[in-house]
Amino acid sequence: MLSTILLQAAGMGIAKLGATIGAGLAAIGAGIGIGLIGKGAVESIGRQPSAAGEIRTSMLIMGALIEGVALFAIVVCFLALFQ
Repeated sequence: MLSTILLQAAGMGIAKLGATIGAGLAAIGAGIGIGLIGKGAVESIGRQPSAAGEIRTSMLIMGALIEGVALFAIVVCFLALFQ
């Protein structure tokens, strides 16, 4: 019942509401993923400091891949929002 009231008050359709929620979830998911990568990298460097260069390189590559996927998801949600 609350969702129907919110939809009527905002004047948005179900598709637009889904697109905005999807964009928010994509941003939150990317933030959590990058946080976990950073946490794992710091722990790994703390355990084996001699491999810091390799761990840092892998961390940056994985962070860039997550950012790319999140950006793609947000663009798809925004395209759905403005159609």
